Amino acid sequence: MIISPLATVAAAIACGLFARGFLKLRRRRRDYAGWNRALLFGCAVVAGLVALSAPLDELAEESLAAHMLQHVLLMDVSPALGLVAIRGPLLFFVVPELVLRAVSRSRRARRVLAALTRPLAAFGVWAATLGVWHLPVVYEAALANEPLHVLEHVSFLAAGTLAWIQVVDPARRRVLGTVGRLGFLLAMFVAGQMLATTLVLSQTPLYDSYAGPGGGLLGLSALEDQDAAGLVMMLEQMLVLGVAAFVLVRRHLDESSAAASALEPPPHPFVA
Repeated sequence: MIISPLATVAAAIACGLFARGFLKLRRRRRDYAGWNRALLFGCAVVAGLVALSAPLDELAEESLAAHMLQHVLLMDVSPALGLVAIRGPLLFFVVPELVLRAVSRSRRARRVLAALTRPLAAFGVWAATLGVWHLPVVYEAALANEPLHVLEHVSFLAAGTLAWIQVVDPARRRVLGTVGRLGFLLAMFVAGQMLATTLVLSQTPLYDSYAGPGGGLLGLSALEDQDAAGLVMMLEQMLVLGVAAFVLVRRHLDESSAAASALEPPPHPFVA
């Protein structure tokens, strides 16, 4: 795997911040900084590096399916794993103190952050980012312009982070309950399936860059490659969003069972 310099720098900064916060918290409370958190964060970084590096980054220039895999890794897989890794107290050790202080002292920064992390706003940003970048004219412009392509990838990571904050709730704001989080996942699924269905049902190639003569990746025609891109989106959402929904339901049932057990009266000493 050939890793791009920009992705390498970003990954190094992310790993450095995580390692600093992880070790600092682990010295105080190991139960809040288990090695499973480090493993999850490592997987998040690897997912991002795979998306932004060769061979996938090079294949994305030849195949819409490869490009779609790149996008879902950046929008869903990497943000979800990263936020699960740093949820709870670890979040406030990973984020630099300078940033935390700057946000706490700036009323405008707090307002902007609060506005962006509201569920409707976060979903709107995620859905708009997904939809706008896949409009043929915008998609083609990003392929032809490297700075715009980088902006596309950064926006995918940012929008994905905003959306998955609602599901993972790393700061434990509890804005959404279990039902609200499941509804948020359902909304993400519907928006993603609209794009995937459009790709699969289209009878003509939507993107000129992949519509040229000759076989594409694995010998697929442009239309077959477009169908494959839609299937990549469908399968990724079923897997990632499905796992997230399962975890939420399982956690809710466990918490409900624990709460019910705590409310049960102690057995009477004269009752066998």
